[in-house]
Amino acid sequence: MSSDRVDTREQFRPADHPSEHFLLTTVVGSYPKPTWLNRAKDLAEDDDRGFDDDALAEAMDDAARLITEEHVRAGLDAVVDGEMRRNEMVEYFADRIEGYEFNGPVKVWGHNYFDKPSVADEVAYTEPWLVDEFEFTTGVADRPVKVPITGPYTLASWSFNEAYDSEAELAYELADLVNEEIEALVEAGARYVQIDEPALATTPDDHAIVGECLEHIADGVPEDVRLGLHVCYGDYSRIYPEILEMPVHEYDLELANGDYEQLDVFKQPEFTKDLALGVVDVHTTEVESVEEIKENILKGLEIVPPERLTVSPDCGVKLLPREVAYEKTANMVTAAREVEAELDAGEITVGHAGQQ
Repeated sequence: MSSDRVDTREQFRPADHPSEHFLLTTVVGSYPKPTWLNRAKDLAEDDDRGFDDDALAEAMDDAARLITEEHVRAGLDAVVDGEMRRNEMVEYFADRIEGYEFNGPVKVWGHNYFDKPSVADEVAYTEPWLVDEFEFTTGVADRPVKVPITGPYTLASWSFNEAYDSEAELAYELADLVNEEIEALVEAGARYVQIDEPALATTPDDHAIVGECLEHIADGVPEDVRLGLHVCYGDYSRIYPEILEMPVHEYDLELANGDYEQLDVFKQPEFTKDLALGVVDVHTTEVESVEEIKENILKGLEIVPPERLTVSPDCGVKLLPREVAYEKTANMVTAAREVEAELDAGEITVGHAGQQ
């Protein structure tokens, strides 16, 4: 796949979009689960309650439908289902990949535990991971659906490796499986796939491994399928500009939480890919005003022109109260639409790094 200035973005412009300019609005992935869904999961784990797998599946469908419609109501151009069926970003996929096994929870920080899996045997792709989820969400939404997938580097790094000579070797094998999954998703109609690699921020010196993984992932993916990479909470100067060589169209970066202190990292050399800019902070329950978010969006226009800017939260919003997550999302969309109108009217002077 060649990602050099292939326009994979225009397909997400709504047919009735009111402005000539178009800032693609989307979310990273996770969203707060309804309280009743968490209760349903508890009931399903209690053998004495008679709440079986079919009942739990219905509850997950209901939650996915509800949150997808909430994203539509907020006005997003590309939606997700809030990852209502996913328990945790590594566990969910490890449970579906042959070769993984679980041995109990591991304490990760404070009082938080993570059911860290082990790779006990050669990994293999034996069934689709997300196709049913994608098809369900597509059936609910009246607009494009984005598919977030935990990346192979994170799947390898956040697991115990008991079967491969190195973590890199495991990551490359997992990348081939992600490629198979994307092929299945594309066949089902997916045109926007985001690879989540939060582990890269904790070990940025391994960006070459992530780049090789992405080469495996992108192999054979059609040109019209938009591939994004989400990285959060790290020192971006340690991976930039090397990441520009990776075969993706869009980089989704957390910057609002750090008050855009790292914005200048991406000005030299020129940022040549699309930028999905975090414009609301997912670590605070304070709902940013439309005006505040508009100021944040303008920071993105210091890096890329409007036709290469995506507007997004910093990261998944699952830890926020649900009403706060919705208000942040809705204000984000309103801010993007107002900036588009001001760009149309010539009220905003764009001076992105490539013009300086």
